[in-house]
Amino acid sequence: MKTTELENLKQTSVLLQTTGAEAVIQSLKAEGVKTIFGYPGGAIMPIYDALFDHLEEINHVLTRHEQGAIHAAQGYARTSGKTGVVFATSGPGATNLITGLADALIDSTPLVCITGQVASHLLGTDAFQETDVMGISMPVTKWNCQVTKAADIAPALAKAFYIASSGRPGPVLVDITKDAQFEKLDFSYEKCTAVRSFQPKPKLNADQLQAASNLLNEAKKPLMIVGQGIMLSNAEDELLVFAEKTGVPVASTLLGLGAFPANHPQFVGMVGMHGNYAPNVKSNECDVLLAVGMRFDDRVTGDVSRYAKQAKVVHIDIDAAEINKIIKADAPVLADAKEALAFLTDWVEKQNHQSWLDEFHQAKENELQVLSKNRNNDFADQIRMDLVIDLLSQKTNGNAVVVTDVGQHQMMAAQFYQYNQTKSNVTSGGLGTMGFALPAAIGAKMANPGKQVIAIIGDGGFQMTLQELGTIMQNNIGVKIIILNNEYLGMVRQWQQMFFEKRYSFTNIQSPDFVALAASYNIKGVKVEKQEDLSNALDQLLNTENAFLLEVKVAKEDNVFPMVPTGASVAEIRLQ
Repeated sequence: MKTTELENLKQTSVLLQTTGAEAVIQSLKAEGVKTIFGYPGGAIMPIYDALFDHLEEINHVLTRHEQGAIHAAQGYARTSGKTGVVFATSGPGATNLITGLADALIDSTPLVCITGQVASHLLGTDAFQETDVMGISMPVTKWNCQVTKAADIAPALAKAFYIASSGRPGPVLVDITKDAQFEKLDFSYEKCTAVRSFQPKPKLNADQLQAASNLLNEAKKPLMIVGQGIMLSNAEDELLVFAEKTGVPVASTLLGLGAFPANHPQFVGMVGMHGNYAPNVKSNECDVLLAVGMRFDDRVTGDVSRYAKQAKVVHIDIDAAEINKIIKADAPVLADAKEALAFLTDWVEKQNHQSWLDEFHQAKENELQVLSKNRNNDFADQIRMDLVIDLLSQKTNGNAVVVTDVGQHQMMAAQFYQYNQTKSNVTSGGLGTMGFALPAAIGAKMANPGKQVIAIIGDGGFQMTLQELGTIMQNNIGVKIIILNNEYLGMVRQWQQMFFEKRYSFTNIQSPDFVALAASYNIKGVKVEKQEDLSNALDQLLNTENAFLLEVKVAKEDNVFPMVPTGASVAEIRLQ
């Protein structure tokens, strides 16, 4: 099949007879897919064979593990706004996607995963590399389906892309048997624009919006918390206009960082277990709490029975399941964030809450003074994680795409990197997947070749997916890697120190020579053990065109504060 046959492919196209495998590739091209992350194997081999004829139009990135492929697709999707695409074979290939699917589902990341499957006559026979991927993936996908006939491939993929990207985004999985890939069909493709009984974008309810605006107009001490839903709906501009008209202090969830510029005078920091002091404490002091595009998960609320009891709650979310799930909303607004904020901006009164805002800024100054004093006393002659992140933020002006793994470094980056650009903070929020950062950074760099993409990783998390250095090498991907090495599984060790009498049970971790390891993959690197060498090393990292690895030996027992202990109220947040 010639490429020219598809030049005018928009909504509907009928082509010559082809195979199911070719139908997969043509369907992806019809959806505008330019990048695929994957790993071949027996049951998906026909699709890979068909892909061989389209390498000028579609870039396939061979990762070193299927989990690496799906995390890379997540990084790609999170920073591009497009749907990430993943290929994997049957059996272990498919099961290796499960962690990434669960991660993408809870963090609302649009993915289309295509897995090969044994021939349809072998289903249920325990054939080689057969597993029930439908049953296994059902709890961790927004939608999944199995295709056993070639004629069903195009409709299934069209539906998959629609479901993955519409409403609250999420991952979908399409499992295609090997015989369906070989089978001939008259290929046609029609993009999906609707699914029966599925309304991805709720209709605006004027009464809900009026109730919300009334509460906001009456508020003396309002507080706004924004989540990733702002970025998913491309509502950044609407948020800025709304915030500046109302004068409301704006806080962020972990995944919401970057939706509102960190250098804006109304930005007051992050909420949550390791969020900033003021927005946590003042969640229990505000009179109106406006939550937009976020979940009231346990990390945000602390003890739910003592969370924001004094406040009238306005909750705007596109997903009806999130409304009243954890926190009862006095004014629920089931709506797309972009549309809701645009309407609310017209209806709310212009206000100034400067004295209330000043309380946040004063608390922030106090927080930084206390934390800096404590860390200086304890780690005066050692490199601290917060200083590394702060210096990196200064050198990049808060404009880099920062991809973090999970643990102490993740929270330090959230606190001390000034995210001034949207879609610049990529991390595993709801699932907390160690090993996420390196492959996700690969995907983020593929989506943003002109931007600085920096992976900040702990020594533990790095060793979970370090094989993806091979992907960086083979594809010459200019990812910058910073390993903050404290020789511990730091966050677990911190809890052991605070709540388990310093019984450091299996949290000490030995690591290889990371710089030598990087060199074996033709990646330059340096190791820093002294504070005075840090600035030059960061300059070297940032100014190197290709990939670069910087290992920083940081204080072994530095802890992340502020911290809301498990079961405590957010008002009981600790600074030490």
